[in-house]
Amino acid sequence: MSRREPVSLWPGEGDLGLMTDLYQLTMMVGYLKSGMAERRAEFEIFVRRLPRDRAYLVFSGLEQALADVLSMRLSADRIEWLRGLPAFSRLDPAILGQLADFRFEGAIWAVPEGTVVFPGETLVRVSAPLPQAQWVETYLLAALGYPTLVASKAARMAVAAAGRPLYEFGARRGHGPQAGLLAARSAFLAGFAGTSLVEAGRRLGIPLVGTMGHSWVQAFDREDQAFAAYADIYPGRATLLVDTYDVLEGVRKAAAIEPAIAAIRIDSGELDLQSRAARDLLDRHDRAGVKILCSGDLDETKIARLVAAGAPIDGFGVGVELVTSRDAPALSMVYKLVELEGQGKFKLSPGKRTYPMAKQVYRRRDHDGKFAGDLVARLDEKAEGEPLLELVVQGGRPVREPPSLALVRERCRDQLEALPDHLLALDARCDYPVVYSDQLEADARRLMEG
Repeated sequence: MSRREPVSLWPGEGDLGLMTDLYQLTMMVGYLKSGMAERRAEFEIFVRRLPRDRAYLVFSGLEQALADVLSMRLSADRIEWLRGLPAFSRLDPAILGQLADFRFEGAIWAVPEGTVVFPGETLVRVSAPLPQAQWVETYLLAALGYPTLVASKAARMAVAAAGRPLYEFGARRGHGPQAGLLAARSAFLAGFAGTSLVEAGRRLGIPLVGTMGHSWVQAFDREDQAFAAYADIYPGRATLLVDTYDVLEGVRKAAAIEPAIAAIRIDSGELDLQSRAARDLLDRHDRAGVKILCSGDLDETKIARLVAAGAPIDGFGVGVELVTSRDAPALSMVYKLVELEGQGKFKLSPGKRTYPMAKQVYRRRDHDGKFAGDLVARLDEKAEGEPLLELVVQGGRPVREPPSLALVRERCRDQLEALPDHLLALDARCDYPVVYSDQLEADARRLMEG
């Protein structure tokens, strides 16, 4: 009897074609069988409503989403596996065989990564033959929704930190290993200074940061031995975790090390009081240059309170609250058909109404350069303001090299600076004006009446 080996669930490039919902495949095959394979479809991605306590979102995840969508394939062995499913068992084998030639060969328009966006406005538009456009729905939503959620949370934290550096420590708390990579990228994009996840540093060039774990301290007979050994191995660079046993005693031992260490980290307790006591101890030991980093279930509200109180904290490490966006862990991002062969398509479901026709979004600014309002218009309309959607894929190929992560980060910073000041408050309501053009409203009325 052969031995079963462990199976990794990280999809390889050859697996991406099946990283979709079953009903996408049944619809694709149905379109082929119904003679609809060449009908040109326009689908759009937008967010229906903001999560609780959010006044804006930061769009993220586009580069990786496009890389994967353009690599989607259905190999012969995958198609043979599909033939064994009940849904396809009675089909003419030739119909499924057509999937072997499938590639995404359409066009994609998207808002640039790092852009501040709002509910109801088109973020991505997919234009492709109907089966191809249907195929990529599940993957695009999954690949864009989570990074946008994390980038939006990270931006709130960056605003709360008021210039103090933030470090992403969330890989171990993420919903699966890949979440750590996506979160590290989205956090850096939105203003974080670095990550603890080594692969994110290698693959994405994000600055790496690290301290030590409690296990290092526990592995030695005495805390001072653990500190001295670590500082000796990493002279001038060591950050010592001082709260394994007693915080202030840990600070005293860290302050006594020669030469001086780089920083201490406090990971628990009342961070305001402990950071003040730690700063006092360090200064009295002539360690004014030793920085204080704090972590431990921090979110934007806790960070803002510590900053407002003047706590002498030089930087924050953030993990679970960022990587899970625990206060608002889901995003109502949807992918809807808006046009087929030039004919508008829409939904009238309660709470889920959509507008027909392919669209562009125009953003106006006031005389101070602040965002003043967005107009969602038909693609063939001209309007005042900056058009947000850009062509990124044509004929199944990228139209240009994607911007570097550094440029996306710079765009996000500029976008946040251009937000109306009141929207940056952690308790702000989303009152930013997003309106639909008269032409779109007229199209919707005409189709409803017809």
